Amino acid sequence: MDNSKVQEILEKQVLNVVKAVEDKIDEEISALDRLDLDDIEVLRERRLQQMKKMAEKRSRWIALGHGEYSEIHNEKEFFSIVKASERVVCHFYRENWPCKVMDKHLSILAKQHIETRFVKINAEKSLYLAEKLKIVVLPTLALIKNAKVDDYVVGFDELGGTDEFSTEELEERLAKSQVIVYDGEPSLNASKSKGKTKSVRQSSYSSDSE
Repeated sequence: MDNSKVQEILEKQVLNVVKAVEDKIDEEISALDRLDLDDIEVLRERRLQQMKKMAEKRSRWIALGHGEYSEIHNEKEFFSIVKASERVVCHFYRENWPCKVMDKHLSILAKQHIETRFVKINAEKSLYLAEKLKIVVLPTLALIKNAKVDDYVVGFDELGGTDEFSTEELEERLAKSQVIVYDGEPSLNASKSKGKTKSVRQSSYSSDSE
């Protein structure tokens, strides 16, 4: 196929996209034209109520410690947190490099996703909880919804098997389990990471070894 033919096909595709966008805009304008003042006032009031509810939610989240990545020190504190917040990401860690990498990304995501509580707990100092939740590899993220562990992110295997994964890749993985609210596009880094071969030593952990 020569270049002129390819160019012609591309131009047709662009025109089709433009026409679809224009049709959508025309449709929205027509819908607005059909609204009377009462309809507009109803929409405005509904929007104000939505904003008010979101502001109330935000204040409640902040009061519960959302927006920060914090450390908890015992099982009692853990259970209080998961009962108080609808969505919680809990990082079971020990003092090693892979866990510090995870800390860096979670600190960023805690500020970006105020709807979710982000915490960490030292697995070696919380033997009962680690054993109860069957934590074996560190780091492990317990993804908790409505006071129940819904999923786990174990080590870096789902993040390309390397400590060079991006915050966006972790964000997408958490979104997959719906423990955060995420409307973003899939990251290009996710496909790139599959080609990496660098290995990372992750800690095997067992309370028996203690």
